[in-house]
Amino acid sequence: MALVIAGERSGVGKTTVTLTLLASLRRRDRLVQSFKVGPDYIDPMFHQHVTGRACRNLDPVLTSEAYVQQCFAHHSQLSEYTLVEGVMGLFDGIGHREWGTCTERSRSMGHGQEKQKSTDFASTAHIARLLDLPVVLVMDCSRLSGSVAAIAHGYRSFDPRIKIAGVVLNRVGSDRHLSLLKDSLEPLQLPILGVMRRQDNITIPDRHLGLVPTAELPELNALIDRLADLGDTCFDWQRLLPLLKSEPLSGSASSSLSPSSPVRIAVARDRAFNFYYQDNLDLLQQLGAELVFWSPLKDADIPKDIQGMYFGGGFPEVFAQQLAKNTSVRDAVKTAILKGMPTVAECGGLMYLCEQIIDFEGKSWSMAGVLPTSAVMSGRLTLGYRRAVALQDNLLVKANTTVYGHEFHRSHLTLAPTQPLFETYRYDCEENMGWEGWGLPANIYASYVHLHWGESREIPQQFLKECLKVASSATWI
Repeated sequence: MALVIAGERSGVGKTTVTLTLLASLRRRDRLVQSFKVGPDYIDPMFHQHVTGRACRNLDPVLTSEAYVQQCFAHHSQLSEYTLVEGVMGLFDGIGHREWGTCTERSRSMGHGQEKQKSTDFASTAHIARLLDLPVVLVMDCSRLSGSVAAIAHGYRSFDPRIKIAGVVLNRVGSDRHLSLLKDSLEPLQLPILGVMRRQDNITIPDRHLGLVPTAELPELNALIDRLADLGDTCFDWQRLLPLLKSEPLSGSASSSLSPSSPVRIAVARDRAFNFYYQDNLDLLQQLGAELVFWSPLKDADIPKDIQGMYFGGGFPEVFAQQLAKNTSVRDAVKTAILKGMPTVAECGGLMYLCEQIIDFEGKSWSMAGVLPTSAVMSGRLTLGYRRAVALQDNLLVKANTTVYGHEFHRSHLTLAPTQPLFETYRYDCEENMGWEGWGLPANIYASYVHLHWGESREIPQQFLKECLKVASSATWI
């Protein structure tokens, strides 16, 4: 079967409940596969730290409904238990446009007559319906007693296609408080699958883009141990374990790709650069690439004998001083790119290729200096799904190709690109979000827009094709 952990709204403790379940299952030596609804990078890091298995994102905007089903079917059947963490509140999604009479989103613009769909597209409820999975509703009870029943009843009855398996009562204050909550819920005959008391000693620190990533938390293992202790006693495992048991969906999983000629790709992965969709890395390997992980923070040089570079997102602004001090790597990156090294840089990677990063305190730190602009941190958050139309052929896609991605950053560039990669729009309407992305020199792809390649395998194929082309005419030192 498998189970979806959903919240009645953001901030009710979905991630804490999910990590508590995962930690307790792993303490029992259970093989667990986790998934995360939406485009988030950081929650999956915590999942992977606990389970030892890469968490997979389920996002029909970045991929498609069919891909979500295929991804879930393939990875869930490789484990004993499966858990899906939701996003925001259960029914919080986005507006979705349907083109023509197709049941799935069209990949081309202006095809047929568009019409507006419901606003819960890409929500936790949408994923639960797609995968036909039951939902456990996490409820923040810190300011509730009798009203908990009205909320639970509303969520259970709002969409009859959603199967609410039970609730987890979070932030319960006392035995008396719990008694009031139970008495209120009893007429609904809705199982209480867990009770978590207020926990002052279990806190995951956060900052300007959400939780602090796992690599920056030296006390994380101790925290996970406390969560496992909590999980051993706060859940109704007799009811939960059958719900969590993996049972693959009918239908075949996505087939593997035929490897092409070997290509060595240097993938920057450290505390500054760690926002990668595991599916993207898997696709590169399935296509024959050898991934060489390295650190722009600590290494003295870029890896040897590579034919391409990949800089994911992350927090280069937090480690700007350390990145700036590593002049040998900055110079090596710039030299390689100017010599024609194909390079993909998303968000934090784009910032690293700029001349400078100007941090929240207004201090300037020199970066690789490939792009004639600087990244300036500010309090303004740029957030949302994007529909991006390629304005020219570039390292990853051909002109007029439409891709779907996600932006999430608090920096802006001092200069706009003279020949941008994309014209961007909000995903759910025709609101123009402006020009975006750098493609000069022609061997780079630098953009704030994060892409998931699962439904667009031609993207990594094109990247590796360019790597092979350049490698045949140059020698990298």
